[in-house]
Amino acid sequence: MRHNKKGRKLGTDWSHTKAMKRSLVAALFLNDRIKTVESRAKEIRPQVDKVITWAKRGDLHSRRLAIAYLNDKELVREIFEKVAQGMFQDRPGGYTRIMKLGPRKGDNAPMVIMELVTEPCVPKAERKAAAEKKAATKKAAPKKVAKKAEKSEELAENLGFEDDGKLEQIEAVDAAEKMEAVEEAKEEAEKAEAKAAEEAETVDAEKIEEEKADVK
Repeated sequence: MRHNKKGRKLGTDWSHTKAMKRSLVAALFLNDRIKTVESRAKEIRPQVDKVITWAKRGDLHSRRLAIAYLNDKELVREIFEKVAQGMFQDRPGGYTRIMKLGPRKGDNAPMVIMELVTEPCVPKAERKAAAEKKAATKKAAPKKVAKKAEKSEELAENLGFEDDGKLEQIEAVDAAEKMEAVEEAKEEAEKAEAKAAEEAETVDAEKIEEEKADVK
């Protein structure tokens, strides 16, 4: 009977299971990702969260608890330094990610890659605002298409075409739109040149005034 023995059966006795879980947690913090069996990855997830919580507290007692669990002072120092520098500070939980690889050849055991989640956590409100903004831009796109269609109809009427869909009409409208685009580009270039000339004149005038002031 397994009274007061919560957790998964990993095929080993209690002492072996404890040592195996400790070594997996240490390997994960050392390499940022490990490849293991799915049941073992799910079993060590609470221990990983516990060590990161100790590192977030950062006091002497938490450091001693982490050293007692991992049995590696250098590794604990590295973990606490990374967390003190800002890692996991904006993440309230969910410090690990499990990606399934499929069954292992031989015993058909489900294999996974377990890694630490080091990306910055985006709040739910910001994600919702970004999604709404994206949806708004998608809704605004058909309006632009409708405006373009109205403009094409106006050009066709100005050119004297009455029947829609003819090849001659489409070619003429395309040519007129290209001509308008070229003219708009020319106007923008002329405006930019005029603005640059005005700026150059102001700079020259300032230089002349400075020279006059120096002569005086």
